[in-house]
Amino acid sequence: MSDRKKAEEFLRSAHTIAVVGLSGKKYRPSYGVAEYMQRAGYRIIPVNPNETEVLGEKAYPDLSSVSEAVDIVDIFRRSEFVEKIVDEAIRVGARAIWMQEGVVNEAAAQKARAAGLYVFMDRCILKDHRRMKR
Repeated sequence: MSDRKKAEEFLRSAHTIAVVGLSGKKYRPSYGVAEYMQRAGYRIIPVNPNETEVLGEKAYPDLSSVSEAVDIVDIFRRSEFVEKIVDEAIRVGARAIWMQEGVVNEAAAQKARAAGLYVFMDRCILKDHRRMKR
């Protein structure tokens, strides 16, 4: 199955997206992407130790603090921080990792795949969602 088909499959079946690095600043890409996905019907869980609430949702300091099931972990952090996030995603039982454009970490991707997670790397979830709707 192509990456595009996998992305569409995940986006159709997913309900909850934990956005790691989601900022409450409206001019930040993480905010715009999360706001779009929320309007598209997804439950957004902000993960950022510097925020208490974003987009009307309680923010968590890390993935391990999230008490509900997460389908997709969307990562807006620098590549060197991804491995720790992947470790947490595996622990909380996420189904997929989505590293936003410019975020690349092959070692973390391999670790996630070995644990059974789908990995989308250096891709924008918003752009994939828009493509799916065409």
